[in-house]
Amino acid sequence: MKKCFLIILCMILISGCASSGAKKGSGALYPGMRAKEGDVVLVHYVGRFKDGTVFDSSKGREPLKFIIGSGQVIRGFENAVIGMKPNQKKTVNIPAKNAYGPLREDLVAEVSRDTTPEGLELEVGKKIGISGPDGRVMGVTVVEVTDTTVKVDANHPMAGKDLIFEITLKEIQ
Repeated sequence: MKKCFLIILCMILISGCASSGAKKGSGALYPGMRAKEGDVVLVHYVGRFKDGTVFDSSKGREPLKFIIGSGQVIRGFENAVIGMKPNQKKTVNIPAKNAYGPLREDLVAEVSRDTTPEGLELEVGKKIGISGPDGRVMGVTVVEVTDTTVKVDANHPMAGKDLIFEITLKEIQ
C-alpha cells in the first residue's frame, strides 16, 4: 500500500513539474531534443538573396509552422531545420537546386499576340494565366512584349537563385 502511495505521489509531483511553465517541445524538459523528419516545428526566419536583399521574413508575425518532410516548405529549408534544438539559431545557404530549382529555359515561351485575349493589358512583369496544351491554366510572368509576340516565363520567380536563411527554431511540437 505504501509503495502504491509513493508511486502515485511521484506521478503527481512529476506532472506538476511538467505543467509549471515549461512548454511541450520547448526543450526545457528535453534538453537533447532535436528536430527530425515528421516533427511539427515552429520557426522564425529571414530570407535573403546573395546581395543581402530580404525577400521574406517572419519578423512581426507568428512563427512559421510546418511538418518536416511534408513538402510544405522548400527541401533545403527543411534540411536546415533537421537536427536543430529549440531556440537554436543558424544561417544557411541554400543553392537553387534545393530551393526553387534551376531556371528552366523550356518554361519560357514566345507566343503570338493574336493568341492573347482581346483587351488584356500586357506589360513586362505582369502575372497572367494561360491555358496549356492540356487545358490547365498556369501562371506565367510576362518578360517581353513586342508588336507581334509576347514572351512569358512559367518558372517560379525565385528559380535559379541561391537563398540565404537565418533560422531560429522556436519549438518542436
